[in-house]
Amino acid sequence: MSSPVERSIGHLWVTIQGFFPIMGRFIALVDGFNLYHSARDIQRNTGVCLKWLDIYSLCKSYGHLVIKNAELVEIHYFTALATHLSDPAAIDRHKDYITCLEETGILVEYGRFKPKDIYCTNCKTWFVRHEEKETDVRIATKVCHLLEKDMCDAILLLTGDTDLTPSVEHVKQCFPEKTIRFAFPYGRASDELRQIAPGSFKINRKNYVKYQLPDPFPLSSGNSISKPSTW
Repeated sequence: MSSPVERSIGHLWVTIQGFFPIMGRFIALVDGFNLYHSARDIQRNTGVCLKWLDIYSLCKSYGHLVIKNAELVEIHYFTALATHLSDPAAIDRHKDYITCLEETGILVEYGRFKPKDIYCTNCKTWFVRHEEKETDVRIATKVCHLLEKDMCDAILLLTGDTDLTPSVEHVKQCFPEKTIRFAFPYGRASDELRQIAPGSFKINRKNYVKYQLPDPFPLSSGNSISKPSTW
């Protein structure tokens, strides 16, 4: 049985928590191309282009679905520059968008495109296709690092990539006290990922519309970047 002093301290702690609720720290990890292609699917289905997405505000808006008293600590955005393309303007548009994301406080992590020889059975010829590599591995590694360093209480994964299943299952065994949620981009919900991360949810299409960057986007340097006319 606790002493009167211990009970008083306990009551005081409950009172303090009432005035100053403990924040639930969460970090968002964004699969950039998974999210980008979901925006392209929306454009294909509706004719509305929503690539100028304010990812920071979008992630923050879902905090209440991730953990109680959510506090967004940081966002990591995983992407790669398609330098193999013959269209320099496309690369410039991507770089401009990344600059805007970094200005909002997002941390960008780069992967790469790797050439792969593909054989076409119809035309009986070989051709080269470039595939984005390393993103799922980089995300999985980052999840482990963040939880090992106790940098957050919960992780929000913006992706529908089932390649992350083994890594999420592993970290849930190693860190059962931590919360993992998936935020599925448009058209990318996965029952497999829902099962290993209960409480995961879809990103509503209307929030793609709601969370767009300002156009033009003001930079801290005093300059600004305008949304590409094709976006």
